[in-house]
Amino acid sequence: HAPIMCTAGGVIIENDRNEILLQKRRDNNCWGIIGGAMEIGESIQETVMREAYEEAGIKVCNLELFGIYTGKDRIITYPNGDICYVTSIVFKTKVYEGNIINQESEVVEHRFFNRKNIPNEINTFDKVYINDWVKNNETIVIR
Repeated sequence: HAPIMCTAGGVIIENDRNEILLQKRRDNNCWGIIGGAMEIGESIQETVMREAYEEAGIKVCNLELFGIYTGKDRIITYPNGDICYVTSIVFKTKVYEGNIINQESEVVEHRFFNRKNIPNEINTFDKVYINDWVKNNETIVIR
């Protein structure tokens, strides 16, 4: 269970009404963005594309860098006791193909939200990305 460093990718998907796609996670019943850990040999873009397909059944395109997140709030302790310090690289896109589906072992539902109706039950690890998106700042975030 010794701490390890890892890299994760996430994606903020917006629809044509500038709403963010959030997924309600099955493990904690909280909302967050699509994303997950990079696998050995993947590029960060491949990670995000794989996670979008696995979790929502969609193909994401035209990924633009949204932010790079590091710091003390990037430490995760998993239920099995594993500890990871995660560098999170988050992209944003308005382009996706396919119908959004729920990967039932991980996701309860997907829903689009506007900046004024973000749910209160946000996954702790994802709050910073979603809060930065709500601010609607056009610059790339580096924390």
